[in-house]
Amino acid sequence: MAKSKKKSEPVFLACEECGTYNYVLRRKPGGEKLSLKKFCPKCRKHVNHKEKKK
Repeated sequence: MAKSKKKSEPVFLACEECGTYNYVLRRKPGGEKLSLKKFCPKCRKHVNHKEKKK
């Protein structure tokens, strides 16, 4: 039998301050949630963005 492959799924990054969804990434399911420092166009500054499900 063939192994089932885990497909990459879309992950949304939301701003911690204003809560808007600004970025979409694709990654394999599982593991820790992402937390990246990215630019938020609404806040107009670099802020931590956390992984959220839409």
